[in-house]
Amino acid sequence: MKEKILNTAAEMFLHYGFKSVTMDDIAEKLGMSKKTIYNYYPTKTKLVHAAATHIFHSIQNGLDEIRAAKPHPLEENFEMKQFVMHRLKDEKSSPQYQLQKYYPRIYEELNSKQFELMESCVQENLERGIKLGCYRKDIPVDFISKIYFKAMQNIKDPNLFPPEEYSKIYLMEQLMEYHLRAICTEKGIKKLEELIVKHE
Repeated sequence: MKEKILNTAAEMFLHYGFKSVTMDDIAEKLGMSKKTIYNYYPTKTKLVHAAATHIFHSIQNGLDEIRAAKPHPLEENFEMKQFVMHRLKDEKSSPQYQLQKYYPRIYEELNSKQFELMESCVQENLERGIKLGCYRKDIPVDFISKIYFKAMQNIKDPNLFPPEEYSKIYLMEQLMEYHLRAICTEKGIKKLEELIVKHE
């Protein structure tokens, strides 16, 4: 029962936002009383924390599986983007910003974990790409891994990119291509353009 509550709450928070979804909404969706939910999660904050952590771990596990398969470094970027977008369901409600505004402690905790995960993913990808001659040898790996993380955060800012004007898929595609074209060698650009056509 606890897992069912957690999974349903996580899906609803992703779709509608952490602030927008109430305990009444979750209870109605599950066809149970709020009292039953409170038996497992005494407060909404505890449920938000559990759901946000659950979402993070599900994404982490998916990314780890992609990395373990060792695809071509450029292909890895496309696979990760596709996985994350599928898991986050285009985030029409900007749940990250609701979490940041209404549950700042939870946001900061997860933000730190997200940074560690993405920094590790990007650094490993860059190092493999350099060895294969797809990325330039002179790129500052540490700087790029940090700045790419911040850019990923900023494209989720509804004030910068209003969701009614920009879809998250479009923004992620544009950012990824911008990132890759800046670091690719001629060999890498050729492979990148093949992948863009393949994934259209």
